[in-house]
This record gives sequence, structure tokens and C-alpha cells, in this order.
Amino acid sequence: MTEMCTGIDLIQLQILAHAGQKLMIDQEDIHSNGHAIECRINAEDPITMQPCPGTINHLHFPGGTGIRVDSHIYSGFKISHCYDSMIAKIIAHAPTRHQAILAMRQALKETLISGISTNIKLHEKILSDPEFTEGRIHIHFLEKKPSKATDKVKT
Repeated sequence: MTEMCTGIDLIQLQILAHAGQKLMIDQEDIHSNGHAIECRINAEDPITMQPCPGTINHLHFPGGTGIRVDSHIYSGFKISHCYDSMIAKIIAHAPTRHQAILAMRQALKETLISGISTNIKLHEKILSDPEFTEGRIHIHFLEKKPSKATDKVKT
């Protein structure tokens, strides 16, 4: 997400620093541009948060300006129960937080993953919650509002 807003690849800089190379960037060279939101797509039940291994029958990821998808999966990919359930990261970047939320909502609508359960519908509900859209959230958001965030989530 930092890369989307600053154009700077922090991982690359960390690798270079670890290799003992001098970084060719100073703090004053870093400028933030816009807002980014990331949704981590997991192969899991959106209510119980339990992993849902299986085979992906069909897959379509979103695209377009300001949308980035990082993933390793494909149609026919078998998700094992032995590993982390995260199967993709979808990132939306836009000039404002409101526009980034709208772009992410659209990106999630365009994302199709069949054959397994995912937490996509949970992300959609969170992004539509007035407290989230108004920025009145905290790390206990889902714990405090389970009925609003997870009720009637269908995969």
C-alpha cells in the first residue's frame, strides 16, 4: 500500500539496506499521493474465520486504474489446509479515501472465485458500514459490531 501512495518499493529498499547498500532516498524525497485500501482475500468461512481448503473452479480478478492484485492462485489451484489461508491481496488507490473505498467496492464485485469459500462478502459489508466509511473504526471493529459486519454474509 505504501508503494501505491508513494511510488516507493519498501521491500526493495529493505533488501538493499540488508545487503549493506546505501539508500539513495532521503525522508524529504518521500511524498504521499492519495489513499490506498487493501483487502486480504482469504480462503475461509466469512463468519467462523475457519480455513476452507479446496480447489478453485473459476477465477477472475479485477483490473483497471488504481487496482492492484497480488496473488498466486489460478483456476484449478488446490488450496491446502497446511498453509496460511490468504490467497490474494487486492489494493485500490485513488485520490481520496472515499474514492478508494468506492474503487475497492467495485473491485470486490468484479472478483469471482468459485469452488471455495472466501471472505470477499465480509469485506464488502465492512466497506459499506457507515462507521467504516466515515473513518470511525478501531482494531476491535469486528468484535464490537459482529451483527453488522458478519450477519447474513453469504459466500
